[in-house]
Amino acid sequence: MKLNSGRSVLLAFVSTSALMSAPLAFAQEATPAEDAADIGEIVVTGTRAIGRTRLDTIAPVDVITGETLTRSGTGTETAAALAAAAPSINFPRPAISDGSDHVRPATLRGLAPDQTLVLINGQRGHVGALVNVNGALGRGSTAFDLNTIPSVALGSVEVLRDGASAQYGSDAIAGVINLRLRQARDGGGLTLNHGRYDTEYDTARGSHEATDGEQTSLAGWIGLPLGEDGFVTVSGELQKRDPTNRSDYAAPSAVVGNTSTNTVLGRFGDPAVESQSLWFNAGKPINADWETYAFGGIQHKESESGATARAYNNANNVLAIYPNGFLPLINTQIVDYNLYGGVKGEAAGIDWDVSVGYGRNVLDYRVTNSLNASYGAASQQEFEAGGLKYDQLTLGVDGVRPLEFGLIEPVNLAFGVEYRTERFEVYAGEPASYNRGPSAGGGGAQGFPGFSPANAADEDRNNWSAYVDLEGKLTRGLTVGVAGRYEDYSDFGDQFTGKVSARYDFSPAFALRGAVSTGFHAPALQQQYFSYTATNLVTQLIGGLPVTSLIQAGTFRVDDPVALALGSKPLEPETSVNYSVGAVFRSGGFELTIDAYQIELEDRIIYSESLGTTRPSQSAATTTAVQTLLAPFGVSAARFFLNGVDTTTKGIDVVGRYRLPTDTLGRFDFTLAGNYNETTVDKTPETPSIGIPTSDFFLFDRSNILAFEEGTPKTKVVGGIDWSLGGFGVSAKATYYASVLVANNAASLDYETGDKTLIDLEGRYQFPYGVGLAVGANNLFDEYPEYTPAALNGATGSVGFPSYSPFGFNGRFLYARLSYSF
Repeated sequence: MKLNSGRSVLLAFVSTSALMSAPLAFAQEATPAEDAADIGEIVVTGTRAIGRTRLDTIAPVDVITGETLTRSGTGTETAAALAAAAPSINFPRPAISDGSDHVRPATLRGLAPDQTLVLINGQRGHVGALVNVNGALGRGSTAFDLNTIPSVALGSVEVLRDGASAQYGSDAIAGVINLRLRQARDGGGLTLNHGRYDTEYDTARGSHEATDGEQTSLAGWIGLPLGEDGFVTVSGELQKRDPTNRSDYAAPSAVVGNTSTNTVLGRFGDPAVESQSLWFNAGKPINADWETYAFGGIQHKESESGATARAYNNANNVLAIYPNGFLPLINTQIVDYNLYGGVKGEAAGIDWDVSVGYGRNVLDYRVTNSLNASYGAASQQEFEAGGLKYDQLTLGVDGVRPLEFGLIEPVNLAFGVEYRTERFEVYAGEPASYNRGPSAGGGGAQGFPGFSPANAADEDRNNWSAYVDLEGKLTRGLTVGVAGRYEDYSDFGDQFTGKVSARYDFSPAFALRGAVSTGFHAPALQQQYFSYTATNLVTQLIGGLPVTSLIQAGTFRVDDPVALALGSKPLEPETSVNYSVGAVFRSGGFELTIDAYQIELEDRIIYSESLGTTRPSQSAATTTAVQTLLAPFGVSAARFFLNGVDTTTKGIDVVGRYRLPTDTLGRFDFTLAGNYNETTVDKTPETPSIGIPTSDFFLFDRSNILAFEEGTPKTKVVGGIDWSLGGFGVSAKATYYASVLVANNAASLDYETGDKTLIDLEGRYQFPYGVGLAVGANNLFDEYPEYTPAALNGATGSVGFPSYSPFGFNGRFLYARLSYSF
């Protein structure tokens, strides 16, 4: 495995410190009892053997406690808190990307968001209705929204960093994130968080100051007895976040009067959010051998983000309505449901778990401060734009039985069957949101044209699967695991995956481990049946100069005649082969794990180029032929989903910790964890044989190839020191992000986010009677990625910074936290 470039940065951290973290609990104040529990944390992800701790597993598993997630300045977003704790997870913050502003995807090991499987209490979670179709990380994917579960509801999160499709099914290519809900029959807590951004920054056209993004959340949980031996834990959160804005100044040509000005027309940043979440987790024994359980939750979220600003002289503006131009606002209302239940117990020497789970995600779009230019001055300014729905029903029967083979310990046999149905809907908005009226100008609501009846869809599928999983010790030091899974889908057919893993403990202090597995990701219903017309900001080289403009781009279903004419074919599953090898070392308070991996992916599902726009690699004849094909549909570019990209991802995870308790100076936790990750594109889709000139017709061009290869940081390192003495505590953390390339189809338009290190600092005090107070700063020194060059930003200056920035672009965040526990 060849690892160069960024590897030296990671190895420098390793060699200079040897103080690394497995649990990554940067802000946790641990009592001796908690400390002991943390060291021996029992995990259930990646193994079905009972009693494995996180340092005893064959595959690498990070355990991140619920306290770590809630005791951070990013605690109002579960995905952001996980990314702050685990170097292998990234959570960028796209803006002006339609639905992706409201449902932001997270990535594991630099792969696509839908190549990580998310479980809730070990049960498969449901993905969202949204498919990411704009120029943000995760373009073309649909994934689980980690922010639908507030961190207060979580007891811990287990991150399995290894391929696991043979154990859990589709999507577990990069790994598995298991969200384990809080479980208690007594006690409780209440936490009030408040914070805001206080920042100074430069964009291409000048300097700015901002105090915005004020955030307030109230979260609490309570454990209640359910009879004499059961429990029910209820958790909830109320959250309100104001928007941030990091747009550049507008060019004089975009401002009424055409004079030099420092006017901000756009809104590029986090959306405004109001959400309410309620979750429960319950269990109760039925008799001595069987128990019943149930868990679930609901989140209601309303959010508002900005589209690209329209200057007063924009061709699609109506001066009688907006004489100074306008900023279209995209509003969403998202409701996410989860309900699971089942029974488990022993019969015929087998531990059974019979479960049922249902999940649903609904996303409604509404566009405000907008217009439909084709209606002229008679246009309305608000539109119901339609929406998306997705639901999933799963039925499962799992069994576990120890087999007495006369070895060091019984071999654990696990097996099961699962049936799953999925349904995806697209429903139309009101006619004025998508129609073309009698006047000149573009049709549809500016900012987000509504879904039309032609986009409407109501599709479903089902699949069933069966698996077997064996794990046990063959000798005192050697543990071996073998797993196989068969799945049969009603739309594309069947798939078999397998995994072989092993670990050898040379001593209680040192072990080697490794695995080889195959995996797959089934094409989502959203990828097969989503269609839409969007307004996109694109930059093209015309006459050797960059020209930024808004275009109407149509997304066509893979079976649409337009897509077929451009080379579309039915989607097939992505497949992978994963290799990993690692080592575990522990001695006293010191822990260290090092795991190298290689993930070979074939037939990745991608979202095509905007075919029809002018590209450096494409002739004028090809461009004209595509635009002629698209002319009847009122769009100037076409996109669709297709297979055909092969990639290889290589990397190293280093995770460790050193604990130093002292008699008089308190307890110190030194942490350092890093990830080096490199992806190369080995193959791109073949040129289709279609009825237009295709010698230079590329379905997947330079910018998208480089987004795969350099769209996430090759190196991310998190180091910290946590100190506690009595009621006092201080946490300091540094996070290093290697530069990310923001690529274009013309190399001359590329730029980078730059290498950046962010410093977080928190101080806290625990008062008597369960009251705690903390104050802190994230990104203390106000670091920003490199700003978007003015030539790529258009006259309105809407896009101040790159959406590909791995840590966002909001600057310094100051916060306070008041808590009460009982």
